[in-house]
Amino acid sequence: MKEINFNIVADDSTDGHGGFGVGSLSLNNMSPVIIDVEAGTAVIDMGAMHAKSAIEKRIKFLTDPEAVPNGKPYWIVWVTVGRKPEGFYYGGVAACDMSIDLEARRGYKLLPYHVNQMDKSLKGRILIDMMDAPSRDVLAAFLKEHRPEIWAQSTELQNELERLRAE
Repeated sequence: MKEINFNIVADDSTDGHGGFGVGSLSLNNMSPVIIDVEAGTAVIDMGAMHAKSAIEKRIKFLTDPEAVPNGKPYWIVWVTVGRKPEGFYYGGVAACDMSIDLEARRGYKLLPYHVNQMDKSLKGRILIDMMDAPSRDVLAAFLKEHRPEIWAQSTELQNELERLRAE
């Protein structure tokens, strides 16, 4: 199986001409990390960018969590890689909850919330306080192991994780 890495290089689609497309956001620097809360695992699944990750396929999503009583909890964490003079870093990290009942082929998520969290990640926000502590630990371990050189430059994310551990 091919290893999936974070997307960290983006071309300027406008080539500096300042015309059509200027001011539009690029998703080239973003990757979705899916955390299985019960299993304590994390994977990058680029299909999540279009709600077509492996766990989302063939699932009818509902906006009422009560409609999915046997849903298994997941987090989709939108991770945006930024660049500073010292190198790449995890600049935006925003989490969204989701639950899926594979047997019933039903799931719960709020698509507008997911889109807003993606936007906040793109804008460099660190929003992981809603996650449970074990899932935050899984995320931190995954990001640290996946790209140690990026993790080393991610002081804002590390500080936020430390702050949340102290609470």
